[in-house]
Amino acid sequence: MSIIILFLAGILSAAGWWFWRQGIGSKPWLHVGALAGSPGADSPVVPAAKIGLWVFLAVAGCLFALFVSAYSMRMQMGDWWPMPVPGILWVNTGILALSSAALGWARVSCRKGEVERMRTGLVASFLFALMFLAGQVAAWRELAAAGYTLSSNPANSFFYLITGAHGMHVLGGLFALGRTTELALSPLGAPGIRAMLLRIDLCDIYWHFLMVVWLILLALLAGWAGEFMVFCRQLLT
Repeated sequence: MSIIILFLAGILSAAGWWFWRQGIGSKPWLHVGALAGSPGADSPVVPAAKIGLWVFLAVAGCLFALFVSAYSMRMQMGDWWPMPVPGILWVNTGILALSSAALGWARVSCRKGEVERMRTGLVASFLFALMFLAGQVAAWRELAAAGYTLSSNPANSFFYLITGAHGMHVLGGLFALGRTTELALSPLGAPGIRAMLLRIDLCDIYWHFLMVVWLILLALLAGWAGEFMVFCRQLLT
């Protein structure tokens, strides 16, 4: 329960910071000048797609917070036998980090109007994401071959559930990233670059979210989260 409270507090803090960046705390009646919405007004409008993405990330984040909470409670029972963490998961973590970094590079390049670099970043991010999913499947096969099957122990079930749920989110993001990459490889004018920036920005936000979630899950599966859980409980008591 403490993990859920902390996670929701983090979500609310991030949401408050983001709305503050959008100027929600401004006082328009104190400003003198062009009316909002007039040609001379400088009032950025938050795209509906970006708001929808943040709502989705909040829901997905709560889902993973529930997984983490259930994992931490179930592992305290006597029939829990921890699984070894396959070495390939560390390689997969580096690959996912490269995918996220390449997407961030594509976003910066798009803002600068560097089309070729933008395309290179998108293609690299897509390929790294595919490699990450292939590496996750390889980790599953390695564990299954060693006898760590889905039904042999609750720890095994949680491992496959948590990594599978994260993999499904990566797979869903790949559809959007693939479509964005396909559009980026077509001839682009100035209006096309502006439209691409929103698409890349959405993918970049989603990819960074997946990276943070995976680092938390990896720390949990590797057993590093035990001391952190104790620290959190001490803060809340």
